Amino acid sequence: MNRVKDKVAIVTGGALGLGKADALLLAQEGAKVVVTDIKAEEGAEVVAAIEKAGGEALFITHDVGSEEDWARVITQTEKVFGRVDVVVNNAGLGTNGTAENTSLEQWHKILRVNLDGAFLGTKSAIEAMKKNGGGSIINLSSIEGLVGDPNLAAYNASKGGVRLFTKSAALHCAKSGYGIRVNSIHPGYIWTPMVEEALGSQGDVETGRKALDALHPLGHLGEPDDIAWGVVFLASEESKFMTGSELVIDGGYTAQ
Repeated sequence: MNRVKDKVAIVTGGALGLGKADALLLAQEGAKVVVTDIKAEEGAEVVAAIEKAGGEALFITHDVGSEEDWARVITQTEKVFGRVDVVVNNAGLGTNGTAENTSLEQWHKILRVNLDGAFLGTKSAIEAMKKNGGGSIINLSSIEGLVGDPNLAAYNASKGGVRLFTKSAALHCAKSGYGIRVNSIHPGYIWTPMVEEALGSQGDVETGRKALDALHPLGHLGEPDDIAWGVVFLASEESKFMTGSELVIDGGYTAQ
């Protein structure tokens, strides 16, 4: 229950899905959690659940593609909790589209959230954490940052960008002596509202889920907590010798 005791963690996209699971488990393991999202009602519900369980949490409305919003989130976090120890750049968007039929507008929309958000979150976290002697930055990439998919051109580009940007930031922080570790997590398909919504837009959800199950050698999709436990590990001192690493949690998807 104390793997990240008294650490202050910011989780973007923390209102639903993976971000919600990350926030709840970090709080369960002793962190003070700042939940950020554009979905205020759902974000407030996550904070209420943490507080009901005896934890400390704060919700802040946040557009991760806005530099001004990041400055406000860091300032408010430091004002309430005094410091920043962990930043989980989880907020993300996904949409289907090939290299041929993806519009420039769609391309920019995906990269603004997935890649710009990770960049701004990492940059902001470094400035906050180096004042306190270190911290852990966790960037959510994807299996789609490791392998290609013909129908996910913009998403592939954004998550591949997150993967290599993470390594660059990790090397910079290590060589600067900041005590800041930067790692990426690469989930396989996880049963979240975003995945369920995507399947619903394409047809029958149950049929689509079975097709996704079959893509993973373990025979099923992951659950949000499968990724959240990885976040807790990277946020904790258990991973103190890891930086610039890729934590792949994908049911064997990329082993094929």
